[in-house]
Amino acid sequence: MMDNNSKIALITGGSRGLGKNTALQLARNGHQVVLTYHTRQEEAQKVVNEIEQLGQQAFALQLDTANISSFPAFIEALSTELSSRWHTSQVDFLINNAGIDASSRIPDTTETAFDQLFNVHFKGVYFLTQKMLPLLADGGRIVNFSTGLARFVIPGYAAYASMKGAIENFTRYLAKELGNRNITANVVAPGPIETDFTRHAFETNTQMKGYLASQTALGRVGTPDDIGGVVAFLCSEQARWVTAQRIEASGGTFL
Repeated sequence: MMDNNSKIALITGGSRGLGKNTALQLARNGHQVVLTYHTRQEEAQKVVNEIEQLGQQAFALQLDTANISSFPAFIEALSTELSSRWHTSQVDFLINNAGIDASSRIPDTTETAFDQLFNVHFKGVYFLTQKMLPLLADGGRIVNFSTGLARFVIPGYAAYASMKGAIENFTRYLAKELGNRNITANVVAPGPIETDFTRHAFETNTQMKGYLASQTALGRVGTPDDIGGVVAFLCSEQARWVTAQRIEASGGTFL
């Protein structure tokens, strides 16, 4: 059973990286967690187990955020689990974290690669959020992930950063349209973070990590532990007056 102060968070892409760290931070703050995974069911279950070891409840559901046609079935499955496990029909926090990494300079970007980025990073976020609105409690929170690359430029990320720029605009519209329900909507924009999401880029260009650290005020690239707490803050009562904001958590990259 949940206590009266406990909330329920839905985190997409919660099996690893920033999503995993966010899930654990929210659990440490006393909240229950629903996380989605695309293919990494075993890793997702490990995160569920970690949350349960923290004394909170959690479960994982499969979701391909690029497949919009699958969303009605996902919403139905989510509703069923919420009702049977926690006797509720709503979640309090929606964290749109799921993502894919792809880089190519503008002349080399294929339509296929562009569409994959678009479907995951913008279209999927837009329509999953739309489908989730009836399940999101009044007074709830939406946190969308962007990137520092929407402010500063590293060649090769034109398509990816453009999708994230669209998310930042979408978030402001969410804040405006949902304000009458006392729902806040904000963006967290990480700078370079050392996760399996960026491992390929760092391994391909061995000088990149050192260069990025040298261009960061705090002198290093980030870790997932630098980000989850920012999301948890935006889901806290202390952040109730923060909405329509882009919070860059980059350690001061490219100032």
